Amino acid sequence: MDPRKHLIDSYGREIRDLRISVTDRCNFRCTYCLPEEGIEWLPRSELLTFEEITAISRIFVERFYIDSIRLTGGEPTVRAQLPRLVAMLASLTTHEGNKVNLSMTTNGVTLPLVAEPLRDAGLDRINISLDTLRADRFLQITKRPQFERVLEGIEAAQSAGFHPLKVNVVAMKGINDDEIVDFAAFGRERDLQVRFIEFMPLDGANAWERTDVLSADEILAQIASVYPVDPIERTHAPATTYRYRDGKGSFGIIPSVTKPFCGDCDRVRLSAEGKIRTCLFALDEHDLRGLVRENATPEQLTTKIEAIIATKWAGHSIGRVNFIRPQKSMSQIGG
Repeated sequence: MDPRKHLIDSYGREIRDLRISVTDRCNFRCTYCLPEEGIEWLPRSELLTFEEITAISRIFVERFYIDSIRLTGGEPTVRAQLPRLVAMLASLTTHEGNKVNLSMTTNGVTLPLVAEPLRDAGLDRINISLDTLRADRFLQITKRPQFERVLEGIEAAQSAGFHPLKVNVVAMKGINDDEIVDFAAFGRERDLQVRFIEFMPLDGANAWERTDVLSADEILAQIASVYPVDPIERTHAPATTYRYRDGKGSFGIIPSVTKPFCGDCDRVRLSAEGKIRTCLFALDEHDLRGLVRENATPEQLTTKIEAIIATKWAGHSIGRVNFIRPQKSMSQIGG
């Protein structure tokens, strides 16, 4: 008999997607994510081990109907021996008897070295973050002169067999809003699905303003003025996807600020130090690391996770007077 339960919150949404941050560290200093200086990384002893990550993931996959796991950071590839963790997670089996769907979000700079090992270990999909197609602007945003290396990472991922390959672009007014159509052309030429993400209030400098957000409607208008598109029926995925009418692929827009999709949210996050966040903008975290290190039984972990998911709120309140910004940055939370 299948022991799985549907993991449903108090608003009737079923959780099917687990996001796991494997580290808070990053080799870039993107302005919308990290402060350039004064960063205090988590001590190694506070990070979940690969065995602890796998033990928690096993509960989510084998006790509930989680069928998708995404690895994030910080930058996940700075975690040593990451393919070993991927192989451990790839051994998990969903309710349909399939390998759990494993994906990763990365800045791409180390992919020339690790794309093939990750693919061989069982990683299914990769999203690469790239916010500009100009080397000088890349240096301004990331504080690192690694633009060409990221392009090599995209090529390495494609050569390793990752398809479709997605490129995430945080769209910011006054920063890269003049490159929207360039990115559309970039995706069309290289068989990539570009996903534009509205700028969210999780920047390391705490400088976010609503006026910095390039809205989904503005992004769509820029692209549609050059390349006619049609929308694709929306799923639980965060992106609204559009297909180019001439058949040259598609692109997505994640309208987290102007058109929140909280009502369809099926995600929950596990931080690098073993805390569950039920929303990217949640103000509370719930510890699982302590239970795991105290050798809690699978039944105890199952009960704890159910109780945590019951606290998931209806959605964030960005743009409203009652919005409270989380104290942690994106790198500390896990994307």
